[in-house]
Amino acid sequence: MNDNGFDWGTFLRRWQDEWVPSEDEAMELAEGDTALADLAALGAPPASEAEVADAERRLGTRLPSSYRAFLLTSNGWRLRDDSIHQLGAAHEIGWFGDPFGMTPMYRESLGERATEQEVLLAGMWERALQLETDSDMSYALLDPGDTDDDGEWALYVYHGWGGEYPTRYPSFRAYMQRRYESFHAERAQLPEFINDTTRARDADVARAREEALSGRWEAARELLDVARRYGRPGAWGMLGQLDVLAQGVGHGRTYFGGLVADPRCTDELVPVMALAHVRDSLPGRTERPFVLGVETDDGIRAAAYAIHAHVGDGSYRYAPGGDFGRAVAGAREVARWGDTDGAWRMLRAALPSWSPPAPDVLAPLGLLADPVLGPVVTRERGRELLATPRAGRSGAVPEPVPDLDPPGLSWLAESGRWNAPYDSYRCVWVEGVEPDALPGLVGEEGGAGLTVPPVRPAGWFPHDVRWGRRDDSAPWEDRAVVAVGRTGSGWAFGFDPAARTRGPGHFFASPAAEASRDGRAVVLWTCRGRDDFPAVFHLSVAERGEELYAFTVRGTEVERSGAVPGGLDPDRVLLSADGRDRERRLLAALEEEFGLSLPRHALAEGVLPELTTRSWNRAPREGEAFAYATVGVGRPRR
Repeated sequence: MNDNGFDWGTFLRRWQDEWVPSEDEAMELAEGDTALADLAALGAPPASEAEVADAERRLGTRLPSSYRAFLLTSNGWRLRDDSIHQLGAAHEIGWFGDPFGMTPMYRESLGERATEQEVLLAGMWERALQLETDSDMSYALLDPGDTDDDGEWALYVYHGWGGEYPTRYPSFRAYMQRRYESFHAERAQLPEFINDTTRARDADVARAREEALSGRWEAARELLDVARRYGRPGAWGMLGQLDVLAQGVGHGRTYFGGLVADPRCTDELVPVMALAHVRDSLPGRTERPFVLGVETDDGIRAAAYAIHAHVGDGSYRYAPGGDFGRAVAGAREVARWGDTDGAWRMLRAALPSWSPPAPDVLAPLGLLADPVLGPVVTRERGRELLATPRAGRSGAVPEPVPDLDPPGLSWLAESGRWNAPYDSYRCVWVEGVEPDALPGLVGEEGGAGLTVPPVRPAGWFPHDVRWGRRDDSAPWEDRAVVAVGRTGSGWAFGFDPAARTRGPGHFFASPAAEASRDGRAVVLWTCRGRDDFPAVFHLSVAERGEELYAFTVRGTEVERSGAVPGGLDPDRVLLSADGRDRERRLLAALEEEFGLSLPRHALAEGVLPELTTRSWNRAPREGEAFAYATVGVGRPRR
């Protein structure tokens, strides 16, 4: 940090002139143990050039420019708002000398991949200059071995009672600037604490609001970040909104400060907090209490708990009013069956019509907690939302982010598909019916029909929370939990992204015939091979309740029935290719023959409703046997 041009006199006088007692200091004054004059005196007379030169001769080094200039302005400083209480005068500072033996401990922790900064920190304790003369077991240490291009020494603050790594500042000036900001933050809620600095930061907050609503969110964030460090009201809440949209729930902060106490903000902010809480709760663990972080009235708390319950069971629906609310409802219906790209286009077009329910609400955050629309707003789209002028503001419209869904089916052949635990997937497509008709065509008898997908903890995938053997199912049964949706060409589908069985077996019964009651149906089952198991591909096509043709390929063996069209003939499509090319060629042939597709993003993010199908295996017939084994894992007996 180049200290040239920085006016220490103006900076320190402003700090002194703005001083008022904090709440803790006011209590000390009321108790009579401390005099106001003792509290209010922060600075000291400047050191002379000779005094600083004497200190440098004693220490054997020239002091860094920002610290030297500070001493020539105020020979010491009182810091009552930190565990460092007093910075000493020029004649009081001295080498730290590592009296507690920190160097060996830090050097022992250095590994082969230690960073340059970690190496510098390990050696800092022996060479640092100690600045404080009064503290709460804390140390302000200037490190002559950790310098920048301007010759400034890094300053470390170490809290001996904390045990954590010391906090690093790039220079003494940076440290003092941060202490000044903390001085402001400590007093921000005091009604009498009003001065030129608070007025300037509040003006920045108001300007940031306009910048954010006009789509210039990065400029707004810079203003708000500074205002937050000064503790200005509203800065935390608006900064939290920008961060959660720019980084996503679970990455951006979900703390919105005092805004949560405003009932007008409940429907936009509380759902996001509830979603973060639900996603951070691991199955089987005791759930942490859901807290809002600020004092609120009973009405807001009751509304927050109700929202949390709906978010937790997947029944929450974001429902703003006006034109934007109508667009939200339309987008949800589109995304509900898999067209997340189309849903985003509807939301994006309606963003200018969104109006904030309260002045400091910057964006429609409630979208993120909607189980159908939340996954539509990816991090890239969240930033596109932030860059779009809204609430009646004008400005440049950002370039749309690319669509997420590739056309057709070929993407299924990609490796590492959503970290699925089984290299097996299966799907049934039905032509000319709506997705909500699938329970009557392939659903289990007496089943629940379509259900919302379960809410997934952070880092989990759809298959992690879906599957488990039913206690009342026969061992030969193979019911699938499928995600249900609609393709762009009008086929309803049910897709099982991680079938746990290794493909069609001896008792396999394709659901194609029953699904084709009113038209055509296609069933595909792909199970990738491995060293001890050949790849398996099954295709069956039916129309009006009758199977037209089918084939199953296991390695190089082919079982077929009916007249398979030339474009799908397994000898040409599968047996003439090797490895993953087989799968790609079969998927491309299905695209060509039927115009089939699947929505990758909706499937990967668990947006789609689900259905438990009838068993894909038939019951063993007379004279047939079915064997299975279960393996339990437990502690060995002693």
